[in-house]
Amino acid sequence: MRYAWPLLLCSIFVSLQVKAAAYHNHADTIPKKPTADTDTVTRKQSLSIGVSFGSDAQFFGRTGTKKYPFMNSDIIYNAKSGFFVYGSLYKVFTSTPVIDETDVGGGYFYRFSSKFTGNISYTRFIFNRDALIIKSASSNDINFNNSYDWKIMKTGVVLDYLFGQVSDFFVTINNSKYFESNFGIFDDKDYLSFNPGISIILGTQNFVQKYSINHPGTFDNDNLLPPPLHSYSGYNSEFHMLNYSFKLPIAYNRPHYTFEFAYKYSIPVNVEGILRNRRESFYNLTFYYLFY
Repeated sequence: MRYAWPLLLCSIFVSLQVKAAAYHNHADTIPKKPTADTDTVTRKQSLSIGVSFGSDAQFFGRTGTKKYPFMNSDIIYNAKSGFFVYGSLYKVFTSTPVIDETDVGGGYFYRFSSKFTGNISYTRFIFNRDALIIKSASSNDINFNNSYDWKIMKTGVVLDYLFGQVSDFFVTINNSKYFESNFGIFDDKDYLSFNPGISIILGTQNFVQKYSINHPGTFDNDNLLPPPLHSYSGYNSEFHMLNYSFKLPIAYNRPHYTFEFAYKYSIPVNVEGILRNRRESFYNLTFYYLFY
């Protein structure tokens, strides 16, 4: 926790400097427009399809009581005007349903300058009634995502308002640096790219309380921490630091497709007692193909 507040203050300072220069600020963490971390949004009309494999499902810095490795597939259509629509299917390997979650949504990408870009979107989450992933208490997300590229790094702030069975609000602050190889791997049309970054998440966590109510047999009550001077429900409604993480995506790129491997080390903080989340490493493998 002693590292969280210096990181937060540094990130807030950076974002305030961007606001002074460009009125808004933000980045590329949870656009709800599923793309790999090497995300490049273009004004060309395009269609992309992708598939990802992950070692554990995480939702705004929180995981379930067990590891839930998953696979998801995406399809995204980008119009020249800046509007986009998308859909995703999620399968958790250790769960009963054939499809645990279906996401549909759309939004608009805007560019104020070559350095300052963003998008606003809405996503609808549709869960199988037997789905065990922790995000299943939320069914709607309004996402506001802005980023500013300083050359030495890219700073972003993502605002998410989620509502459904419960309502939560999150602020995600990111600092990352994208760079790529200046040589080809097999020919002159491919290259490697890297996008290391640091993220912090602040917000409420009412979804945790609702998740425990919806899945009463999932939790071991003997492991619950005693609540402090307030109840869990009251604590979850307060705005707290939730998580900070360090991520390193490495991608192999060709003109129409990308393979990406991403490692993330996540440090949850202010964890509500039901979950007992601890530090964890996450691994993701992503492939997507772009038609334009």
